[in-house]
Amino acid sequence: MNSPASPILDKARILIVEDEMIVARDIALQLVALGYQVVGHATKGDQAIALAGSLQPQLVLMDIQLAGAMDGIAAAQAIRQRHALPVVFVTAFDADDVLARAKLTEPFGYILKPFSERELRTVLEMALYKHKTESDASEAARHTQSILDSLLDGVITLNAQGLMISVNQAVGTLFGYDTSELLGRNVALLMPDPHRSLHDSYLMQHRPSGTGCAVGKTREAEGQRRDGSVFPVSVSVSALTHNGQTQFIGLVHDISERRLSEDSIHRLAFYDELTGLPNRRLLMDRLQQALITSSRSSQHGALILLDLDHFKQINETLGLDAGDELLQQVGHRLQACVREEDTVAHLGGDEFMVMLEALGSEPQEAVFQAEAIAQKILLSLEQPYRLRGRTQLSTPSIGLVMFLENKDSTDNLLKMADAAMYQAKAAGRNTVRFFDPALQALALARTALEKDLHRGVAQQEFVLHYQIQVDSQGRPIGAEALVRWQHPLRGLVPPGQFIALAEETGLILPLGQWVLEQACRQLLAWSDQRDRASWTLAVNVSALQFAQPDFVAQVTGALQASGANPALLKLELTESMLVGDVQDVIAKMNAIKALGVSFSLDDFGTGYSSLSYLKRLPLHQLKIDQSFVRDLLTDPNDAVIAQTIVALGHNLGLKVIAEGVETPGQRDFLASIGCDAFQGYYFGRPVAVAELALDLS
Repeated sequence: MNSPASPILDKARILIVEDEMIVARDIALQLVALGYQVVGHATKGDQAIALAGSLQPQLVLMDIQLAGAMDGIAAAQAIRQRHALPVVFVTAFDADDVLARAKLTEPFGYILKPFSERELRTVLEMALYKHKTESDASEAARHTQSILDSLLDGVITLNAQGLMISVNQAVGTLFGYDTSELLGRNVALLMPDPHRSLHDSYLMQHRPSGTGCAVGKTREAEGQRRDGSVFPVSVSVSALTHNGQTQFIGLVHDISERRLSEDSIHRLAFYDELTGLPNRRLLMDRLQQALITSSRSSQHGALILLDLDHFKQINETLGLDAGDELLQQVGHRLQACVREEDTVAHLGGDEFMVMLEALGSEPQEAVFQAEAIAQKILLSLEQPYRLRGRTQLSTPSIGLVMFLENKDSTDNLLKMADAAMYQAKAAGRNTVRFFDPALQALALARTALEKDLHRGVAQQEFVLHYQIQVDSQGRPIGAEALVRWQHPLRGLVPPGQFIALAEETGLILPLGQWVLEQACRQLLAWSDQRDRASWTLAVNVSALQFAQPDFVAQVTGALQASGANPALLKLELTESMLVGDVQDVIAKMNAIKALGVSFSLDDFGTGYSSLSYLKRLPLHQLKIDQSFVRDLLTDPNDAVIAQTIVALGHNLGLKVIAEGVETPGQRDFLASIGCDAFQGYYFGRPVAVAELALDLS
């Protein structure tokens, strides 16, 4: 009894491919009886391929052995590739090799001749149902993909290893790839190198523990295009587990425009549009942070407020564009005057403010630094400007206020700076004024001292004083040359009041050269005096002076010009020299030692000495710093330090001298531990060379 076809498969269109006409007719009759439509019959493979395209059947019944050069297996493969039609093989062959070939074409079923009507119906129903199911799934997938491809955001499906299973068209567009190139590749391909390790840890952290669970998280990252360019993206990832398999679906959104908008909004909110400098709002925020930092570190800071003198006249005579150009040039000059960590802000109009941080914990030093920067700004801004093809002068009035911790509010500090700036205007403009009168006096005094120091070096207003050095028996063996400033108004100025300033300004270089030359001349003068002919003379050398490339030549020149005996010249170096290029220090010392000059390491134990360097330096002597000598009779630690320095020096084959010896008790203790020489008020104060003779007598 005939059975009707399934409602879903009713009247399915079938193409018969069979080279035996009788068999083909018999199959056709059975198909019609089952309710199917026979749309055609082919006897050869190429004919079958053509009819599959023209007749558009829903299924092909294919005999494996056909007339002609092409068998049914080859024909089936071509039909599957070109038309995606289901093929059911009808054959009398059941050999394994034949079936294996047929299997490669992905057929929808086999039926062996002879077969019953029931067998035929079952095979066809299964084949057609399978094809319909797959077609529906493919159509759904195509529909889903078309939706995904219409999205502007990229959608990526990953497996648990981070390999891309599917991507939509937007992913290819965003990253510059053909979508087919990405399938099977690791998603790290789309990330810059610093981010490539992130996706693995992300997958591990967000792997769900239960079937069907999904977790999501959005973060901002960097994407990398095929050409290597990097752009900001927002990435939202969900993890899904189904049938024990974990997959990840990522949504990638290009946020370049948003970032540009955010940057633009930020610049408009915190930066001046004309100069590109921080505005008042950002300055106040940074000032608040600076006060907090100052409170933690006890470091002083300063605010410098400047107002351009007669700016209104420039606007009125040259035009507003020229005024704007002037403001821009002022901004550039200000930035060139300060450190990278300082803030230069444009408050509006012709007002600018500079915030200086980390000026040091010593109030006086901080004031000097702030005043030096303010003077640098003053000098820079008073230089001519080129505006609209014309040379124009513009000077500033500068107010300066110091700050420490958060003792004053930001508003109060700005008011103080403003008050100081108006004091500068009242004083005649083009000048600097401190808010605190005491600081103003201190700054003015330092400025005057620096000016005098320049003149003093140029006019050689300096003299050398000499402090005697004695051996363990109290016999004079030499002296140390100590510079004094014979100021025309202030009288004799001790080195503590000008050496640091000379170091800061670089004046220590000509001053140090003068001291070296004078000391060599004094050595020559002593060579004619029987009681001093064998004296050594110690000369202090600053780290800056020693670092000069021609320092060896300076020493050589001073010795040759004076005719002094090099063996009697002793250069005192400080430990701070060992912070820099030690190899250069050693090379210079060896070159100078070759002349016959000796070296003493001054203030030993107070700074940077390293024993590994100490043993390599061509030294003759260590000098115990007076800070260890002062209390060695009452402080056991100082006594131990002094004893250790003496022992260390002797073990290294060096002589040891102690400075700052002021009492017989100090002298006796130092002598008892083996100290070789002494210097200090107990033996004589620094005096002029003429007084040295009286002192000795």
